[in-house]
Amino acid sequence: MDQKTVMVGGAAMYPSKNIVENAVNSKDHTTLVAAVKAAGLVETLSGSGPFTVFAPTNAAFAKLPAGTVESLVKPESKAALTNILTYHVVPGRLTAMDLTAQIKAGGGKAMLKTVQGGDLTVSAMGDMVMLTDAKGGMSHVTIANVMQSNGVIHVVDTVLMP
Repeated sequence: MDQKTVMVGGAAMYPSKNIVENAVNSKDHTTLVAAVKAAGLVETLSGSGPFTVFAPTNAAFAKLPAGTVESLVKPESKAALTNILTYHVVPGRLTAMDLTAQIKAGGGKAMLKTVQGGDLTVSAMGDMVMLTDAKGGMSHVTIANVMQSNGVIHVVDTVLMP
């Protein structure tokens, strides 16, 4: 497996560091990091895993209706925020090659069970991996295979909704 260092959000993502240790350095993921902290998921995503994380960028969060992020990071919204964030996490270390193999085996799409308990549909559009959430929203993997000590991150351009 390729264990190279990948640049995300202007920062090197080191395969020797865990998901949280790397994500905090990406200027493109400050909203995600703040949300993970607000949901109390830092310890979990720093754990041994392995996890596959579909990590929305700040621009992905900015696509949500005005006030959504501000509302979700409030203490009284912790359950809803946790529900959304854990929908972006799949148990195991699934590389783009693994996802593509599942798509081919599934006849053009595959289902992933998230940590939240819901399903994500994975498909391909040309060479791009696509995710379809429970509400029919679509997200593209823009940077694949950002290897971590406790899993892999795939950067996505849209927040997935359970």
